[in-house]
Amino acid sequence: MQGLHMVAVHHAYGSTAVLNNISFTVPAGELVCLLGPSGCGKTTLLRIAAGMERLQAGSVIIDEEVVADATIHVPPEERRIGYMFQDYALFPHLSVLDNVTFGLFRRDRVTAKERAMEMLDQVGMARHAARFPHMLSGGQQQRVALARALAPEPRLFLLDEPFSGLDTGMRSRVRAETLAVLKRNNVATLMVTHDPQEAMFMADRIKVMGANGRILQTGAPADIYHKPVDEYVAHLFGDMNMFEARVEHGQLISSFGAIAADAAVEGTIVRVLIRPEGMTLSNTDGSNTDGGGPQGGGALVDILSAHLLGNSSLVRFRVRDGINGGAEFHVRVPGSFDLTEIGPIWARVDPDHIFLYPLA
Repeated sequence: MQGLHMVAVHHAYGSTAVLNNISFTVPAGELVCLLGPSGCGKTTLLRIAAGMERLQAGSVIIDEEVVADATIHVPPEERRIGYMFQDYALFPHLSVLDNVTFGLFRRDRVTAKERAMEMLDQVGMARHAARFPHMLSGGQQQRVALARALAPEPRLFLLDEPFSGLDTGMRSRVRAETLAVLKRNNVATLMVTHDPQEAMFMADRIKVMGANGRILQTGAPADIYHKPVDEYVAHLFGDMNMFEARVEHGQLISSFGAIAADAAVEGTIVRVLIRPEGMTLSNTDGSNTDGGGPQGGGALVDILSAHLLGNSSLVRFRVRDGINGGAEFHVRVPGSFDLTEIGPIWARVDPDHIFLYPLA
């Protein structure tokens, strides 16, 4: 199969193991993202794939060619890879065009220039070919770095936190443009990031790495977001509401009402995690006609704060009564939340947005 194959890769710095039995494949045309906190081994894995870090155990295969194992180490310049560094690493004394043609030294000058201009046109930088890096914005420099890395037609493309130096508005625009160019070139791509939103936007598949140097979960962005295998993976995608509950008759008893827990073991205590968008607020209690309390598991709450975040607001509240009385939670609601015009407020939990994990 065309693409990158990492097989049983181990790596350690002294007595500290940073990669433990890592195996995965990045097929041609697919973008795989390594997601995890600083120090989990993501960049080390990227450098091993590139040949910048010598492999200690396992094997690295690119397009069915073994480029690293116990006896082989093909140097980076002979692996036919493209590498985009965090700081772009453009040559300040070379023009944009000369930066892109730098890696095309095996081609004659005319062919190299034609290929460079073709790539600059793909990234929207052809009209800036005569400029120098210091004359460009951060986003423009990123586009030039992308063109330079793709110009030699690599069989593997590696990105190391490529958008971290850009401001928020430019970052979203440039990563969309980068993704379009990568898909157009159909190259196997391995990307490193600690930003879960970036991983979800860019990746066909995400590999979540833990602090133990292992891959904890692999899947499409939607699968990992909606079905995290453990608390660590769930928390990696943002703040969570959390409380503990006992499983009784297939349900969790809480101030929000009974929550279905069919998959949990009867009689055990579990930790309940709820994303901010998994809770809703309402100014009606939806009381049952038999006086049995709010429908849909509503809990009467006191609003503590509300912060507008653009097209949504983050609202903090405290539960008044019941088993979770006094506990504080936060919920994300559409638009603005006016604290001056509210009366009694009830909070409810969407059972499709909760995760249950047994207590260790």
